[in-house]
Amino acid sequence: MVAAFRGFSLNSLWLIIGICVVIFIVSVVNPGAVYYYLGLQPSALASRPWTVLTSLFVHASFWHIIFNMLTLFFFGSYMGRLVGEVKFLIVFFAGGLLGNAFYILYALFLGSPYSMVVGASGAVFALGGALAVVVPRTKVIVFPIPAPIPLWAAIIGGFVLISFWPGIAWQAHLGGLVLGLLAGLYFRNQLRKQGRMYRL
Repeated sequence: MVAAFRGFSLNSLWLIIGICVVIFIVSVVNPGAVYYYLGLQPSALASRPWTVLTSLFVHASFWHIIFNMLTLFFFGSYMGRLVGEVKFLIVFFAGGLLGNAFYILYALFLGSPYSMVVGASGAVFALGGALAVVVPRTKVIVFPIPAPIPLWAAIIGGFVLISFWPGIAWQAHLGGLVLGLLAGLYFRNQLRKQGRMYRL
């Protein structure tokens, strides 16, 4: 168990969720323009470099955004209370960017550079990975499992199950998870030094 970080508010988390929702609504009306200008396509990265960041806010379907935003809210609010708003944002964006970097490298050398990736999943897995290290034994409910399971098992199990569905950018998930695990190790050590972690 870890003491709460008093300097955290939900403002930045709600802002990220709000941007994602607005962009999704626009994409329903004009999907071609949204995906073209905001989605990440490795072959077009030189002409649209901003998409390595903007793609984090674009989602391909109703269930895609619902799942990501719900998970982002629970992971993000928990992470913010543990380490503060600035570090939450760093993990979110760094995880998303590293996830996109993994996707780009795979697409250029082993996959298709003309493929496109959208979604905040890499960033969400970064938050989950960090939490899995800092508070691994926290119990969570994961549908359809009827009993609480440790957070670390939910994160790793979720990565294995979700990432290898057809059409899922597992490379982005992997990059985000790697970033999150490394960040979690750093936060865990910092919390112990500060005396704020009294049971794991």
